[in-house]
Amino acid sequence: HTKRWAAKIASFDAFVFVTPEYNHSTSGALKNAIDFLYAEWNNKAAGFVSYGSASGVRAVEHLRLIMAELQIADVRAQVMLSLSADFENYSTFKPAEQHKKTLNTMLDQVIAWGQAMKSVRQPSGENSEAAGTRS
Repeated sequence: HTKRWAAKIASFDAFVFVTPEYNHSTSGALKNAIDFLYAEWNNKAAGFVSYGSASGVRAVEHLRLIMAELQIADVRAQVMLSLSADFENYSTFKPAEQHKKTLNTMLDQVIAWGQAMKSVRQPSGENSEAAGTRS
């Protein structure tokens, strides 16, 4: 049952996690999906979009700890959406204009870090030959 999930995650260089904040943490469903795998997450990049009454910042701080354990390089920029400011009547998504710049910055960082982390995932022989040295 996790073979397809593992193959899907292994195929990516980077991730953007979108999470609500529940009880000062991320959702159980997201945590469960992350916890099913380990090696497939290693040496990749991640960014975060969060939402909640406190903009989901505590959920992201919890995710950053999890990312460190999974050897995922998380970028600094993150999109933080407030239920009161970015959702009309707490239900219809109406993000503030300022989030566009933050989102683009975060995505640029995730793409750059995802590309950079590819060299970390390459077998050591590939890196040494590319650098002109032999093992």
